Amino acid sequence: MTTTVQRVLLGLALLVFAGYLLVYVNYAGALFAFPFDYDQGEGFELYDTLLFSRGEWPYRNNETYPFYASNYPPLFHVLIAPLVRLFGPQYWTGRLLGFIGTLINAALIGLAVYRAVPPPAAKGAGTREITAVLSGLAFLASNTIYHIGPLFRQHMFMVMLETLAVVLLANFERPDRPARRRELALVIAVLLAAGYTKQLAVMTAAAVFGFLFLRGPLRAVGWGLVFAALGLLIFGWIDLSTGGQWSLNAVAANVNLYIPGQARDLYIQWFKLHGPLIVMAGLLLLYEAYFDRISVYGVWFVAGVAGGLLSGKWGAGDSYFATAIAATCVMSGVFAARTLTGGWRFEANYLTRWAQKIFYRRGAEPSDKKRYPFASAVRILVPIMYLAYALAVRHISTEGPFWGAVSDLLGMPANTRYAFHDSAGWVMGYATIGHSPTAADIEAGHRIAAYYDKTDKPILSEEAGFALMAGAQVVTNPTQLKNLWENGLYDPTSLVEMIDAQEFGYVIFRAQFYPQPILDAVARAYITVEVIEMNGFEYIILAPKEDGGT
Repeated sequence: MTTTVQRVLLGLALLVFAGYLLVYVNYAGALFAFPFDYDQGEGFELYDTLLFSRGEWPYRNNETYPFYASNYPPLFHVLIAPLVRLFGPQYWTGRLLGFIGTLINAALIGLAVYRAVPPPAAKGAGTREITAVLSGLAFLASNTIYHIGPLFRQHMFMVMLETLAVVLLANFERPDRPARRRELALVIAVLLAAGYTKQLAVMTAAAVFGFLFLRGPLRAVGWGLVFAALGLLIFGWIDLSTGGQWSLNAVAANVNLYIPGQARDLYIQWFKLHGPLIVMAGLLLLYEAYFDRISVYGVWFVAGVAGGLLSGKWGAGDSYFATAIAATCVMSGVFAARTLTGGWRFEANYLTRWAQKIFYRRGAEPSDKKRYPFASAVRILVPIMYLAYALAVRHISTEGPFWGAVSDLLGMPANTRYAFHDSAGWVMGYATIGHSPTAADIEAGHRIAAYYDKTDKPILSEEAGFALMAGAQVVTNPTQLKNLWENGLYDPTSLVEMIDAQEFGYVIFRAQFYPQPILDAVARAYITVEVIEMNGFEYIILAPKEDGGT
């Protein structure tokens, strides 16, 4: 009876997670067709890619026209550059790579779970495979991964490389085969690639070398020196090639104001959404600490959770928990697979008697049918935990003949200002994304871009997408200027003088994330002529006061 209930619940969990996968694919398809910025900063990543496709660095002097520089490492954009060279500056190029990266990440999570659990007895055949698939789909079902996965942002590609590095390291440490130096070299190469995709990979680097140190201090120090030398060599080459602009823009500009309340709220959100998986991951970590050796996945889980502290930086958000979510899915998947297949082993210590009473009759093998009743309850509890997680991460579009009907059937009406149900809620630092853009949003974007045809002067725009569509010069990277200015590393005099002289045909604001002197200058010299709503945001179009704007 227990086995039947377990299989029914596992089948139901698979069905629900397959539904979340369809929701994710629908969202990704909607973003592929949207030709403007969806999330703040996407256009600047596209412009970086365009520059790389021309053989140019995006790390430049912010104090000279066009006052533009990037703070993103190069790898993600370099990989997309051939597509941009072929098809032009299209958002779908980077969004496609991000989307594919999440699918590969889910597959790597499933592979990690599958390899970490011994094959079950014949009667348990298929259970390990099902749990591996559930673990990968659980990653894609997360609100956080759903939100940022198909964006033109480098974050999820970094997480994919982090996961690949950890899975490769776990394979390197397998006890049933000799370790090969070239495999560890591959781990280091992938880790470097993750770091030069986004700087946040530092937490996974700490986990990898921390784990290597636990297994062999001398080896960890040796490979750590190799890693550091290669990283510094690449860093120095880029910095030398850009006249020092790389170190200024990629390092100094990322030292932002820290907001403790933002980090606190995002930790609370992370636990509310992923609580059932976090509990299973935590139990596995305790098991490893008391009855086994700490695995690389356990170290990675701890490092990923600690990395969530960085979400308190101004400009950060729930995406800073993506690494922790990947590690949580692996750890919870291993816990689930071991429970369902009877894969636990308890070495004799002061906790053994207690543990055996929960899982098995003292001295019994997993195949022994004379288990304590609570063991059967735990086996049923595992799929229930996955279903509880599925309930916690509710998100679905609520418009259209199909998704509108499905959301009505499930009792999930829109609970945001868009036609979108999102159980995550919006907290400080949380991006208001996840809904599908509409035809009206696309039409509004074209109306904004049309202002480039109304003037022969450059336009100061807070988003790069309108200039890219018009084939015009991208001017400024507002958050980059703001971060540098607040750190005392940017002099806005030249840009302020151009604004006061009304040398820009128009100014386009969305969030007004410029340094305060620039905002003050715009207020002196420009006046609002139109406000256009696109994608839920009000885009303010300002014209020079001397032109008689109203």
